Amino acid sequence: MKRITLMLGTAFVITFSAYGQNDIDAIRYSQIAFGGTARFSSMAGSMGALGGDQSVLNSNPAGIAIFRKSEFSVTPSIFSQRTSSTYYSSNSTDRKLDFNLGNIGFVATFNFNEKKSSGWESINFGVVYNRTNSFQNRMNIEGRNKASSLLDTYIAEANGHSSSDFELFSTNLAWNSYLINPFTDSIHYSHVIKNYGELQKKSIETTGEMGETDISFGGNYKSKLFVGGSMGIVSTRYHESSEYQEVDEKDTIADFKSFSLLQNLNTTGTGVNFKIGMIISLTDWLRLGAAMHTPTVINLSDSYNSTMSSNLDSGKTYNAESPQGSFDYSATTPFRAIGSIGFVINKIALLNVDYEFVDYTTAQLNSSPEVFTDVNKTIRSKYTATGNVRLGGEIRFDPFAFRLGYAFYGSPYKNGDNVNANRTSITAGFGFRENNYFIDFADVFTYYTTYDYLYNPSGLNLESVKNEFSSSNLMLTFGFRF
Repeated sequence: MKRITLMLGTAFVITFSAYGQNDIDAIRYSQIAFGGTARFSSMAGSMGALGGDQSVLNSNPAGIAIFRKSEFSVTPSIFSQRTSSTYYSSNSTDRKLDFNLGNIGFVATFNFNEKKSSGWESINFGVVYNRTNSFQNRMNIEGRNKASSLLDTYIAEANGHSSSDFELFSTNLAWNSYLINPFTDSIHYSHVIKNYGELQKKSIETTGEMGETDISFGGNYKSKLFVGGSMGIVSTRYHESSEYQEVDEKDTIADFKSFSLLQNLNTTGTGVNFKIGMIISLTDWLRLGAAMHTPTVINLSDSYNSTMSSNLDSGKTYNAESPQGSFDYSATTPFRAIGSIGFVINKIALLNVDYEFVDYTTAQLNSSPEVFTDVNKTIRSKYTATGNVRLGGEIRFDPFAFRLGYAFYGSPYKNGDNVNANRTSITAGFGFRENNYFIDFADVFTYYTTYDYLYNPSGLNLESVKNEFSSSNLMLTFGFRF
C-alpha cells in the first residue's frame, strides 16, 4: 500500500512506467477501436444503421435483427505495428507482428410464419466475440541527455527520508545499487552522475489485447423497426516489459559507467457492460440508428517486479531486485452514445456514417480501500469529451463486393502536447458471397502520434519523446449461412 501512496502523491504521471496504477491505465482500457469481421472492418466499423454483420453487435445490438438467416463466422488476422521514436533529435524505429483471432460468432434467426397478425417478423439470438483493442507494440528510444537523469527522480523521492523508508520498487533499488548516496545528515542524497551527457536508452515491448463477447437479442417489427440489446463480457490481457539504461559510452563522467532498470508488468481483467439499440427504416433507401453503451466495469489484477544493476568506474557492479508486487483494483470506462445514418442505394450500394460520443473525464479507477482519489482528479483535469466519426461504403457486383472506410477518433487529452493525438484509420476490402457461404478480406491502416516522457519531468529539463505509430491489420473472414 505504501507503493501506491507514493506514486499517487506525484502530480505528474510517468507515462513509460512499467508498473503502477494511474490515469494511463484508465485510458488504455477506455480507448477501444472497431474490430471483428473483415466486412465490418473494411467499412471502418461504420454499420450502425445497416446491421446484418456480427461485429455490429459491438456498436449497435439492433443490427442483429437485420439477419434473415442463421450465420457462423470466424476471422483470423495478422496485425503489424511500426513505431518511430524521436528523442533529443535521435530517431529509432521498431516493429511488431502478431497473429490473432479477430472474430468468432454465431447468430440464430427464428422467422415467424404468421408475421402479419403480430407485426413481428423474426427474433434473433447471437453470441459473438470481437477483438476491440490490440496492445501489440515494440519501441526503441535513445538520445543523449545533457540536462538530467532518471536518478534525479530518485533523489527527489529520497530527500527528507531515511533509507529504511525508501520505496521498494524505485528508490530502494537505486540505493542498493549504490547509485545514490547520503550526505552526512543521512536524509539528503546525491547520485553518482556528477555531470550529465549520458546516453539514455529504453526498449519497451507490450503484448495483449482486449476482446468482448456479446450475448445479444433482437427483433424485426414489420421490417421498419429493428431493436436489440446485449450484455458484453469484456476480457483484457496486458503485458509490458522494458529495459531502461543510462550509459557513459564516451567516458566523460567520473566514477560511472552505466546502470539499467528492468521492469515487468502483467495485467489481466474481466468486466461487463450492457447495450441497447434501434434501427428505423424510414424508406427503402434511408435508415437511422441509435445505441447507448453503459460504462464497463473491469476488475483488474496487476503483478509486477523490477531489477536494477549498476557498473561503476571502480570496477564494481551491483544488483538489486524488488519483491514481486501485486494489486487488485477496477477500472470504469466511459458511457458511449452512437448515432447513425445509412443509405441503401438500389440494393447495389450501401453507405453509413456513425458518430460516437465519449466523455473520457468519466473514466476512473477504484480499489478497496480507496487509494485513487488523486488519480481520478487527474483524469478529470487532464482528459476531455470527444467525438469519433466512422464512414463506410460498399458497392456490389454480385457475387462480389468492394468496400472502403474512414475513421477518425478524437484525442482524449484536454491540453498539452497530446491534444492533437487523434487516431485515423483508412480501410479497404472486398468479398465474395453466395447464398450459403461468404469470404471477406480487409486491411485496416491506422496512424497517430503521441508525446511522452521517459521519467517524471517535474523540476527537470527533460525533452519529451515523439512516438509515431502506424499499423496494418489484415483479416480474412469465413462465414456460413443456413
